[in-house]
Amino acid sequence: MSEREEVRRRIVDAATRLLESEGRDAVTTRAVSAAAGVQPPTIYRLFTDMRGLLDAVAESGFDDYLARKHSQRLTDDPVADLAAGWDLHVQFGLDCPAQYLLMYGHGDTRPPPPAVKEGAARLRMLVERIAAAGRLTVGVDTAIGVVHAACVGTTLNLIGTPPEERDLERSRRLRDAAIGSFTGRAAAESPDYAQRAVGLKAVLDRAEGLLTPGERALLDELLDRLADARPSGRRAASGEVA
Repeated sequence: MSEREEVRRRIVDAATRLLESEGRDAVTTRAVSAAAGVQPPTIYRLFTDMRGLLDAVAESGFDDYLARKHSQRLTDDPVADLAAGWDLHVQFGLDCPAQYLLMYGHGDTRPPPPAVKEGAARLRMLVERIAAAGRLTVGVDTAIGVVHAACVGTTLNLIGTPPEERDLERSRRLRDAAIGSFTGRAAAESPDYAQRAVGLKAVLDRAEGLLTPGERALLDELLDRLADARPSGRRAASGEVA
């Protein structure tokens, strides 16, 4: 590690410690420079401004989160693996709440850092494993959207709840409901062709060279339509909002 990289790392670590121990308002140029043992101009030279430093803190959080994800071993049960990924996500948020709020608490239209893309790719891989096993009854993108929105929302809710009042059983119930909506008992009402369409799309890459790019694009579109289709006359399941 070069001297510049070492100083940058020291500053990010100092800002992260201040953020977690004292909150966002404590992360000032003077406090961070003192904690990192550098002069204030060094922060501006390396990060442009405090927003740049906070972005670096968030990116560091994504790197830590991704390292935890990659350390998680996969099993023969892709649904259980997705559930374990949910639990890991929630636990990271509770371990590093202030950093998590930087990562997920504010909308941002700027291009995400590489670690964010890697995290999204990891989630896609977990969902695609369920599809390849023939256990997914909606399109992969739909399932990813459901899991991501429900898991982030659950984590933010738990962070905002006083520790003594947190109910982790609520997270497990929401996890099972979200994942079960496209894999479990609720998903059993899905038409058979939807599940078959998702499974076929998940393994199409194995048929490399069999279809032209145009044919593949058309087939993907048709399979997505079948995957997310629901019969118009399907009755709402018990407890389901019509």
